[in-house]
Amino acid sequence: MKTWFACMVVLIFSGSMQPQQFAGDVLGAHDLSFGGQSPIKAALPPCQFCHAPHSGIGKGPLWAQKYSTQAYTMYSSTTIPQLETFQQPVTGGPSSLCLSCHDGTVAPGTAVPYGTIKMQGKMNQIDILDPNLDGNLQGSHPFSFSNLQDSSDLVQGLVSSHRTADPQHKVHLVRGNVECESCHNPHVQNLDKVSLNFLVRDSSSGQMCLACHGTTPRTVNNLPNPLALWSASIHATMSNSTLMAANVGPYATVSQNSCSSCHVDHSANGPARMLRGAVPALANMDAATQNCITCHNGNTNITPALPNVYAEFIKTTAHPFPALSGNNTHDPTVPPPPLGSAEATLLNNNRHATCVDCHNPHASQQVGSTFPAPPQIRVSQAGVNGVQSDGITLDSGAAQYQYENCLRCHGSGSGKGTLPIQSTFGYFPTRFVASATDPLNVSLEFATTATSSHPVTHDRSSTLPQPSLLANMLQLDGITQGRAMGVRIFCTDCHNSDDNREFGGTGPNGPHGSLYPHVVERRYEMSKVSSGPGSSITNLFPGAQTSAGGATPGPWALCGKCHNLTTLLNDNSVHTMHVTNSQAGASCSVCHTAHGMGATSPSITGGSLVNFDSNVVAPNNLSASGPLGISYNGSNNTCILVCHMVSHNYDGTVTQLSGSPQMNTAKHGSHR
Repeated sequence: MKTWFACMVVLIFSGSMQPQQFAGDVLGAHDLSFGGQSPIKAALPPCQFCHAPHSGIGKGPLWAQKYSTQAYTMYSSTTIPQLETFQQPVTGGPSSLCLSCHDGTVAPGTAVPYGTIKMQGKMNQIDILDPNLDGNLQGSHPFSFSNLQDSSDLVQGLVSSHRTADPQHKVHLVRGNVECESCHNPHVQNLDKVSLNFLVRDSSSGQMCLACHGTTPRTVNNLPNPLALWSASIHATMSNSTLMAANVGPYATVSQNSCSSCHVDHSANGPARMLRGAVPALANMDAATQNCITCHNGNTNITPALPNVYAEFIKTTAHPFPALSGNNTHDPTVPPPPLGSAEATLLNNNRHATCVDCHNPHASQQVGSTFPAPPQIRVSQAGVNGVQSDGITLDSGAAQYQYENCLRCHGSGSGKGTLPIQSTFGYFPTRFVASATDPLNVSLEFATTATSSHPVTHDRSSTLPQPSLLANMLQLDGITQGRAMGVRIFCTDCHNSDDNREFGGTGPNGPHGSLYPHVVERRYEMSKVSSGPGSSITNLFPGAQTSAGGATPGPWALCGKCHNLTTLLNDNSVHTMHVTNSQAGASCSVCHTAHGMGATSPSITGGSLVNFDSNVVAPNNLSASGPLGISYNGSNNTCILVCHMVSHNYDGTVTQLSGSPQMNTAKHGSHR
């Protein structure tokens, strides 16, 4: 008997049922009589499986079914207001009546006034409200509040007036509380013609959810409404068709499924916040990412199909998912509010990168063919949190600029991975002039106080000469002109998918993953040495390879996106000597830092992003009469250091060290 009932609710709550025609006050699958819709039946009038017309068992509306004595583990989440708690459903109360069947511990037909009724038929699935039949209701929508509190995502006045925003007044609080009857009418199965789940009204386009959860911008306890931008979001407006196999709800399109695309009312795979998750679940992946991968993995369950973001994460380098052990998984309010906003914005949780750290699923909009000018936030990142350019100060609202979102992790947050972990993303230069004790904090390198930097957080200089700068960035083919250069660039102009659509590819935009190290969108080689600083450079690319993209991109294709490599590498200058020289073969990274000069040094002026990689170059200690160490004078392009077995001296001369290859010393004279 338990087996029969424990599975009956699957029929009731399945989104895959085909619509059936009912009329009036009908029981649908709750009719367990021989003439009813349920696959398990007995010889009893339909109403009397639940009700005893003249007696009842003392509590509830002439209740006949035996009450469950199960103790329940109730819903919990860090997003619940601090003073809000849940209580065990009161025996005989509204939710207790439903749970007397739907927790799976009491067989249907266990009617106290009539004795146990013999049932016929069989169902082979378990109860979706409590899959393990152990009283765990953490994956179901919270109910039976003992202290219902107002929060910014609730309809204003809901807690005080107990009135929902449902214009039909069907979605309602029961005695000021959320109970099963708030959403379900046990006597009528088809008020929603598609989702035959005994809903109190049509729930397409999230109408039932929005009866209690409002989209009006409001702030409660210093926390803004996370649903304020929902109405214009892609998940609320997207017309792509969905198949039942996608498991994103029972309706025909993404917008009609709305909230149910990501959230499920009962037995959610990711209990906190009732996340639907991928089916089947993916191994070693956090709940938030599982939710996104359900649709963003290039499958055909959604048509037209969405770009395959998941494929980007299995490339050579990619943003890492949170590890699933320890205190490093995503949570929007860690620790619980009201203390959570700072921690949740400036990510101090180790390796805390997941989809919802860069995208707000309640606000994200569809990317079109045009993009806002740098540094404005992309519409796909609308509504995300941000940290200002100092890497410390939190935005008072949503991030306005793309770099503010990046600085959540790449600013002063303490939870970034250690260098051994980060080295898996590619060779990591050690700069002679360190910008910060944390080499992964890039905020100082982009600051307005930096001697020189790429113009991410500030406009590029209008006074310093930049003869190599192109008028337009080049597309991925290295030939076609793309976006006009302007006075700012995005973080994603360098760190992007190698096949991104913005610059002519077919893949998703953004730094999800790349074939190239450090999640850069084009090839960018970094020199290494054979036996320590100052020794011969590993010459991976001799000769003047100036290709900026295409099927066989040159080694400096990333730089060639914005800079004219033909001019740089054929002007008989320091670049010609060091980069294209077949014996030197140095890469851009030997002399230039990619982000900026975030600290000063008496020996290196810091202009033109010159900041040597001390893994490759060594101090010049040959002359006691001149300056020692590593230095660079930007006014005459003179270096004092040892590189590729050649000593560059304080007087502008060079000295070949023992065992070094023959170099063209005439060109090395002044490094101009």
